[in-house]
Amino acid sequence: QDAIDRKEKRSETFKTAVHGLEMGTSALKAEELGRRAPQWVRDNLVTMCMRCKEPFNAIMRRRHHCRACGYVVCARCSDYKAELQYDGNRLNRVCQECYVFLTGHVVLEDREGKHKGILEKGAAEISGRSLLCSSLQLLDKNGKGGTRGWFVIPQDDPLVLYIYAAPQDVRAHTSIPLLGYQVKDLPQSDSRHLFQLVQSRQVYTFVADTEELKQRWMRAMARSATGITLSEEEDEDAD
Repeated sequence: QDAIDRKEKRSETFKTAVHGLEMGTSALKAEELGRRAPQWVRDNLVTMCMRCKEPFNAIMRRRHHCRACGYVVCARCSDYKAELQYDGNRLNRVCQECYVFLTGHVVLEDREGKHKGILEKGAAEISGRSLLCSSLQLLDKNGKGGTRGWFVIPQDDPLVLYIYAAPQDVRAHTSIPLLGYQVKDLPQSDSRHLFQLVQSRQVYTFVADTEELKQRWMRAMARSATGITLSEEEDEDAD
């Protein structure tokens, strides 16, 4: 019973964390756009425009918030004005999608039909339907420096590891096909919890925040590397 209680507690904690991640974006329904003030996505959760997916930088591409949906967007994607009922029907800066919805006007530049590539799946979208997702650090080849990001193995693409710069980004900056890799445990070094993906001469070294998180990632990657597509919970239920 103690084991069952601990498992359920871990599962609920994980689901709550993912739900909190999803709720970091605007929770407004379409019919509420303009009628109720949105919850703004925090700047530090996004490294690229949530509409056109272009990376932000300090000089040419600054962050703006759509006053209708709360998304973080670039100047080009927020170069529209619409009356918002919650603000006394005054004109406010909104993104292109909200402008079209609120005004009914057609914008000549239409990106709706653009095909989504393998890296263009939103982090929050697939985190809510993932086998595992969390923050990790990927070390460079000399093992001294590295990049921290948001790592996801989605349920609908369970043989691929997606790497995002931030948990609310709408496009992954890279992906790693996991099939055929070996997962290697490394001894703890300088309080860092290390493990590797190894295939031939290709080696990826990761750092997890805790030993428990490291073990969960090693299990998830090992299953994906052998073609197993079940989550931990489904795998245990099957047993």
